[in-house]
Amino acid sequence: MKNPIPRPAVGALLLLSMAVSPAFADGGGHHMRLPRLNPATPAALIGSCEALAAQLTALPNTAITATGTVAAGALSQAGQPVPAHCLVSGKMFERVSPADGKTYAIGFEMRLPVAWNGRFWHQGNGGIDGSVVTATGALGGGPLTSALLQGFAVLSSNAGHTLAQGGPAFGLDPQARLDYGYQAVGKLTPMAKQVIATAYGKGPDRSYFAGCSNGGRHTLVTAARYADEYDGYLAGAPGFNLPLAALANIFGAQRYATVATADPSSPPGLETAFTAAERKTLAAAVLNRCDALDGAVDGLIQDTRVCQKRFDLMRDVPTCTGARDGTCLSQAQKIAIEPIFSGATTSNGEPFYAPFPYDSGIGGGGIPFWEFTAPLALDSGAVGVIFKVPPSLQALTNGPTFSLTSNIDTLLAELHATNATFVESALSFMTPPDATDMNAVRRRGAKIMVYQGVSDPIFSIADTEKWFRGVDRRSGNDADAFVRLYPVPGMGHCSGGPTADQADFITPLVNWVERGQAPGAIVATARGAGNAGGVNLEVPADWAPDRTRPLCPYPSVARYNGRGDVERAGSFSCRPAGPSFEHGHDKGHDRH
Repeated sequence: MKNPIPRPAVGALLLLSMAVSPAFADGGGHHMRLPRLNPATPAALIGSCEALAAQLTALPNTAITATGTVAAGALSQAGQPVPAHCLVSGKMFERVSPADGKTYAIGFEMRLPVAWNGRFWHQGNGGIDGSVVTATGALGGGPLTSALLQGFAVLSSNAGHTLAQGGPAFGLDPQARLDYGYQAVGKLTPMAKQVIATAYGKGPDRSYFAGCSNGGRHTLVTAARYADEYDGYLAGAPGFNLPLAALANIFGAQRYATVATADPSSPPGLETAFTAAERKTLAAAVLNRCDALDGAVDGLIQDTRVCQKRFDLMRDVPTCTGARDGTCLSQAQKIAIEPIFSGATTSNGEPFYAPFPYDSGIGGGGIPFWEFTAPLALDSGAVGVIFKVPPSLQALTNGPTFSLTSNIDTLLAELHATNATFVESALSFMTPPDATDMNAVRRRGAKIMVYQGVSDPIFSIADTEKWFRGVDRRSGNDADAFVRLYPVPGMGHCSGGPTADQADFITPLVNWVERGQAPGAIVATARGAGNAGGVNLEVPADWAPDRTRPLCPYPSVARYNGRGDVERAGSFSCRPAGPSFEHGHDKGHDRH
């Protein structure tokens, strides 16, 4: 088995820092000649932070609103003090919308280390953006490190709108939709590189883009649209099919509503369809059927794909013979819930989003928000106002009614729709133009790393695995030369759940991009009591609080070696997995 695994000035800066040399044959026998990217070289901030503002007045379409020095230790990450740096705040392309009369701008902040490592980190933020989140470049559960801590210059933005203007209401403005989808990245990137060049006397030698959830979507969209601008991409839980995933969550809410025992228009009412006790019963049944597949009964399912063949909801979870008491599911519940896992479909049974695997994290504490709150409070506004054409005012004024009563087939058609005002559909501006064609990334020697929880309830790991297989086909079975996907068993959305979710992905990505060291297994730690990066209260009491596990590059999985401490990663090895988990729904994923 092969290892699984308009900016001409800016472009010129990149070419100066790129050396081309032959790539050696990899483990799969490939002999592609790919660029070898040189390591970044450090530099120091020139002059004072306060003086920098005067040097940035000529930036096109940009206003610098503040600069100031942040002392060493004023911020910390994983218990470590962040070194001294310069904070630059500003906004780009400020305008008054002819659609709604509101003022829009792409707000941003950049944090520029006094001692810079020569690298630029573009931080993609989550949700519907709308806030300039602190630019630390931290990722994962209880981060061990961050880009800022390592000396990167880090950029964060609001992607062109502010939540204070009405949350998803920015979707009424066509340009705000496009900025949120991808154009803000295209506008911010050359500006940020020019700020760096002014601050340090040279542009970044290497540039990276990273984020989780919508930030992961931003990452893969950037890889597809702006491949010439970045050298490394780190995508967590990448919702590259976000409009379809949001609609699938509304589909799920409508299924849950049929068996809710209280008013489903509120999150607590919707949760009565599938209570915390019932979710734990399901998780226990999945573990009972699948935990030992990897050779160790340890509360984690490593071979997810074989598990889907072994587990059967109807057979393996007790069916209630009387009142529901948390130890069983009624037949009506099973009929309502099974289609959520097998994949959302139209009224005629045509799948439009991926299946979700049965995994131990279904009982996790983060599940209720995504299953019962998000479809009523978040997906309603996203689908109804930001994504569909035409937008729906009902989705702004009464999200629960919109989600529970809208016709799924109609909404799906409206995600594909355009009109004279909204000239790009959601499935154009929110997604990569061709998600599986990452050959521009490959040809320039750049690298992509992806990680995702197997128990992610909003973006399916099955969709991401299918993306990887598509990239592999489109690159001539050469994906392992430039892409790694790391499924995280038990983990929910971006972090948390009964899992080992604390890992450093930044260092392996940099080593791969700049030193040619392709990553293999990455060791992750469970964040039990005493963890410096933040305790995960869902780490089971019978686990060692510092349990470690290897995260294996897809499609391999971690298997117990047959001896050694089951709490330690060294007792496991990455080995071949079982048959691919597709559930017969592949044809529903090929439209992107």
